[in-house]
Amino acid sequence: MTRASAPLRRPGLGVTAGLIGWFIVVELVSGILQGYYVPLFSDIVIALDIHDSDVNWFEAGQLLLSALVLPVLAKLGDMFGHKKILLVAAALTAGASWWLVFADSFWTFLLAWSLQGFYVVWLPLEIALIFERGRRQAHGVSRTRRAAGLLVVGLQAGAIMGALAAGRLFAASGEDLRLTLMIPAIAVTLVTLVIWLGVPESEPVPNRRLDTGGFVILAFALLLVTGGLSFLRVPDGPGAGLVAALVAAGIAAFAVFVWYELRQPDPAIDIRVLIQPQMWPVQATAFLVGISLLGAQGPLTTYAGTDSSLGYGLGLDATDRSNVIGVYLVSLIVGAVLFALTSRRASPRLMLIGAALLVGIGYALFLPFHLELWQVLLNLSIAGIGSGALVGAMPAAAAAAAPRGQTGIASALTNTTKTIGGTFASAIFGVVLAGSAGAAVASTAAPLLGYLTVWTVCAAGGFLAALLLMFVPRVAFADPDAEAAAGQAQVP
Repeated sequence: MTRASAPLRRPGLGVTAGLIGWFIVVELVSGILQGYYVPLFSDIVIALDIHDSDVNWFEAGQLLLSALVLPVLAKLGDMFGHKKILLVAAALTAGASWWLVFADSFWTFLLAWSLQGFYVVWLPLEIALIFERGRRQAHGVSRTRRAAGLLVVGLQAGAIMGALAAGRLFAASGEDLRLTLMIPAIAVTLVTLVIWLGVPESEPVPNRRLDTGGFVILAFALLLVTGGLSFLRVPDGPGAGLVAALVAAGIAAFAVFVWYELRQPDPAIDIRVLIQPQMWPVQATAFLVGISLLGAQGPLTTYAGTDSSLGYGLGLDATDRSNVIGVYLVSLIVGAVLFALTSRRASPRLMLIGAALLVGIGYALFLPFHLELWQVLLNLSIAGIGSGALVGAMPAAAAAAAPRGQTGIASALTNTTKTIGGTFASAIFGVVLAGSAGAAVASTAAPLLGYLTVWTVCAAGGFLAALLLMFVPRVAFADPDAEAAAGQAQVP
C-alpha cells in the first residue's frame, strides 16, 4: 500500500514546486513594476510637461483602481478558475504598460498608470492556486506558507532590480525615455506568456454566482474612503471638512454592505467567515501593517534628507537615501526568507505574533534612537524583517482560514485592507508632518514632533496587531495532521 501510494505523491510535489518557480518569475516582474518607474519620475515630469506635485495623482489613481478591482477579480477567480483571471489581469497590465510607453499627455499617462494597477491581484491569485493544489496534501497549508514567503522574496528582489536598472538603462539608451519604458512592458508581456503556458488551472466550485449588488456597494464604499484620504495627499485638494465627510460616508456604506451581504446566499464577501476568530485578526493585522509598510516610507525618505543642523534628520543626499531604502527592502527579503524556512516547523500563530512584535519594536526604537545613521538602519532592519514575514504570512493565513471556493477573495482582502491602512496612514502622516513647530524649524522641513508621531503610530500598529493575533486559536493555519494531533492531545 505504501509503495503504491508513493509514486502518486511525487508528481504532485513536482508540479507544486514547478508552479512556485513560475510564480517567483511572475512576482519578480511585479516587483520590477513597483520599483522601475520611481527613479524615472523626474524625467517623466519633464516629458509630460507637468509639475512635480502632479505625480501624486499617479499613485492616487492606481491605489483607487487597485482597491476597486482587487475583490472583484479575486472572487471571479474563485468562481471561474484562478489561472483564467490571473491571465486576464496580466494581459491588462501588459496593455497598460505598453500604453505608458506611448502616452504623451498627463491624462493618458494617468489612465494608463492607473490601469497598470491590475498587477495587485497577481499575488492573491497565486496564493489561491498554490493552496488549492495543496489542499488535498497533509502538508498543503505549510507548503503554501513557505511558497508565499518565497514569492515575497521574488517581489522584493524584483523591486530592487527595477530601481537599480531604471536609471542605468535610461543613461545607456541616451536618455530615451520611451525606449526605457519599453523594458517593463516587455517583461509583463513575457510573463503573460509564462502564465498562459506554464500555470495549471484550479478547480472552481460549480454553481456560483457573482453578487453584483454587493460588489457595487463595496466599490462605492472603497471609492469614498480611499478617494477621500487620497485627496489629503494631493496639493490644492479639497478641504479637510469634505475629506471627513467622504470618509464618514464610506464608513456608512461599509455598514450597508455588511447588512446587505448577511442576506445574500452567495455573498461577494462572506461576512460570517470574515468574523471567525482565525480570520478577522489576520485582516486587522493587514490594515495595521499597511500603516507602516505603505504609509511610513515617505516620512522615512524626508527624514533621511532633513538637514541635521536642525537637531534631527540625517542630511543624506539622494544616493544615500536610496541606500537607506535599499537596506529596508533587503530586510523585507530577509524576513520573507526566514518565514519561508521556518514555516514547516514553527507555530504559524506564534510566527505572526513574533513578526508583528518586531514591527512594533523596530519603530518604537526610533523614539529614543534616530540621530545616527546606524540607529536608523538598525531600527528599519528590525521592522523590515517583521514586515517581510507578515507580507508573506498574511495571504497564506487568510487562504488557510477560508473555506473551499473563497481562498482567492480571502487572500485578496489582506491586500485591500493593507492598501486602505497605507492610504489612511499616508494621508494622516502628510497632515502631521505639515504641522508647524515654530520658527526654529526651517520652512521646508517637517517638525521632529511630526516624525515622532509617525513612529509612535507605526509602533502602536505593530504591537496592536500582535495583541489581536493572540485571539487566534492555537491550531489556526496549521496542517490538517497538526490540527488532528492537537485535538487528540486535548482528549483526556
